[in-house]
Amino acid sequence: MKRWAAVGLSLGATLWSQPLPEKPYTRSVERLSVPGIAPVGPYSPAVRVGPWLFISGQIALRPDGSVEKSSLEKEITQVLENFQAVLRAAGARPDQLVKVTLYLTDMAFFPLVNEHYGRMFPTGQYPARETVAVQALPKGARIEMSGIAYLGE
Repeated sequence: MKRWAAVGLSLGATLWSQPLPEKPYTRSVERLSVPGIAPVGPYSPAVRVGPWLFISGQIALRPDGSVEKSSLEKEITQVLENFQAVLRAAGARPDQLVKVTLYLTDMAFFPLVNEHYGRMFPTGQYPARETVAVQALPKGARIEMSGIAYLGE
């Protein structure tokens, strides 16, 4: 046992003493704002780092700051419109999404959400996705959608 500990310490010391490789380039962080979509808290609607776009959770906010809750279908539509507005503001498209997370306050919404969500991807090339049931969302929303897109080099 002592011999393996000595080997581990020796290997660790060797690795620790090696200089870190120089970065060939640095990534800038760009925080995006989207006209008509004001965050409901202290966060950016999206952040771009190099070729990656991280989209914050979008709920069914109308431009006046109220939440569309007149019907589940209209709420879903507003969430998807807001999400696509963030993509457009970054110069991105739905087919560049690599990961999406949906938050639902009731899993009974799952079939209708899927029906509308699927229309964002007419070619059937879907990103990875999970759907999470939550107890509540900001401003009484029933649906929230966040994602990650790869925009290329």
